[in-house]
Amino acid sequence: MKWYLVASLLTILTSSQGILTTLSQTNGKYKYDYATIPFLAEVFKLIVSSVFLWRERKKSPPPKMTTDWKSVRLFPIPSVIYLIHNNVQFATLMYVDTSTYQIMGNLKIVTTGILFRLFLKKKLSNLQWMAIVLLAVGTTTSQVKGCGEASCDSLFSAPIQGYMLGILSACLSALAGVYTEFLMKKNNDSLYWQNVQLYTFGSIFNMVRLVVDDFRGGFEKGPWWQRLFNGYSITTWLVVLNLGSTGLLVSWLMKYADNIVKVYSTSMAMLLTMVLSVFLFSFKPTLQLFLGIIVCMMSLHMYFAPPHMLVDIPPAIKSDPESLVNVPVDRKTDS
Repeated sequence: MKWYLVASLLTILTSSQGILTTLSQTNGKYKYDYATIPFLAEVFKLIVSSVFLWRERKKSPPPKMTTDWKSVRLFPIPSVIYLIHNNVQFATLMYVDTSTYQIMGNLKIVTTGILFRLFLKKKLSNLQWMAIVLLAVGTTTSQVKGCGEASCDSLFSAPIQGYMLGILSACLSALAGVYTEFLMKKNNDSLYWQNVQLYTFGSIFNMVRLVVDDFRGGFEKGPWWQRLFNGYSITTWLVVLNLGSTGLLVSWLMKYADNIVKVYSTSMAMLLTMVLSVFLFSFKPTLQLFLGIIVCMMSLHMYFAPPHMLVDIPPAIKSDPESLVNVPVDRKTDS
């Protein structure tokens, strides 16, 4: 399967996630425990990957599966990084408002490019670096509201702790993605075997989170497994399936493409969500959204287009043999 088809599908599903999550609310509130969504999504990804691995093992030759503990012990690390990242996100929101947090979140586009270069030793051309910066500028522009509004002033009035935590959050998000790509590409193991390892630990960590939430709440609503499906509707299940499918597509891109492709997919998904919100939720489009889309499309073309489409390289001048004129040369001989 071509990477751009997977990336396009990831863009559509990622864009759908926010819309489905909004539609799953009742009177602006969740009737279900939102913490159960990531857990069920991890279980869904684990089941799908296990089925595909089982089918793959029935073929000849069997897929490569590294079961050495030195390799397996590396797979919980992304879950640990995401766990720390989630806590940093909550801490950041204590110092900045939601609009500022969303705008600062675009820093992960640049930090992903930096860590992509430092840790994976992937060289990017100057045009590609410019494209990554343009992508961050474009997504930020689309999120900035009119400067006559209070949210514009709040962007530069947050305490220094908020900015530092925002930068840390962007670095952790990029680190988790880059490290996952390293895991997926460090050997020729089956993609589904690698997924089984990732999602097993992901399910365990999300289950631990549910248990911790129970202890914090004093088990007022009972243990998590008794209320796991409370308040679920068809839309809620679509949220779970969509989130799980998104994760499977991301792992495919980490194996066969790279983090930059994923970053572009998720960034374009954000813009697509804004456009769809105009029709679904009476969202009023702004000039900033229009300009942001243009900048992001320029960035997309700048990063992935062949160099000869971006820079006018004059063709080499070839001489026409028929146009050459033989000039006679007089040779003088000594008498």
